[in-house]
Amino acid sequence: MSILLNRETRVLVQGITGSVGRVQAKWMLDYGTNIVAGVTPGKEGEVVEGVPVYNTVADSVAQQGVTASVIMVPPFAIKKAILEAIEAGLELIVVITEHVPVHDIMELRAIAKERGTRIIGSNSPGIITPGEAKMGIMPGIVFSPGRIGIISRSGTLSYEASANLSNVGLGQSTMVGIGGEPVIFSSMTEMLELFENDPGTDLVLLLGEVGGSQEEKAAEFIAQKMTKPVVACIVGYNAPDGKRMGHAGALVHGSMGTQQGKVAALRQAGVPVATHLLEVVDLVQKCL
Repeated sequence: MSILLNRETRVLVQGITGSVGRVQAKWMLDYGTNIVAGVTPGKEGEVVEGVPVYNTVADSVAQQGVTASVIMVPPFAIKKAILEAIEAGLELIVVITEHVPVHDIMELRAIAKERGTRIIGSNSPGIITPGEAKMGIMPGIVFSPGRIGIISRSGTLSYEASANLSNVGLGQSTMVGIGGEPVIFSSMTEMLELFENDPGTDLVLLLGEVGGSQEEKAAEFIAQKMTKPVVACIVGYNAPDGKRMGHAGALVHGSMGTQQGKVAALRQAGVPVATHLLEVVDLVQKCL
């Protein structure tokens, strides 16, 4: 089992004719993703890696039965692209693009919720259900099929953690990169709920970092609602106050968003927390 994505999901790539879209579409197809259409306005009739290109998302839905989109367009085009996908009735949108304005995310998030569309991102590495499909830019080779769900604020953290788990035979049900911006479309808490209800997931691994309050809110949800074991790794112990650490959302303001505060909140909720990726495998093995 998996959450959000499987081999049957009919995927669209918005921005497929761009340099990034072409390369990533090929790699997603090579992995087994069921990409049935691409969209670039004005490019209808082109074919990329055997995938037909349409002018609009609505056309791709009508012609190919698209249900999900991975968006790889520049920041200036992102709002229109997301809105078009929502209005076409897609169930899932994955936004790889970074630097999406906060007010656009808030507006689009409200519209998506009203329409019943799930959006992941922005600045997300994507989603992968190992052995079945991926919507995103992650290297599929480091993941393996299994029963550990992963929710990560960082693509790199998810790659390394998954490789380490895979090396000892602990595969993943689905990995979701929720995005590294200060404001995102879908939260850790929402992903926890999906994994809690997934019969194919036995344990959830949270990969967090400094900045924001995602992990603290997740700790509250875990304490109140989760029945499955959860393990966490929070990086950034030495992050200096007021300095952005890689992601726009990885920023400590005084006592808010510190690694220490996040670790304390999760441990209070009963979650074993690693402060270094090398500790993750051991903690996961102890909790299974």
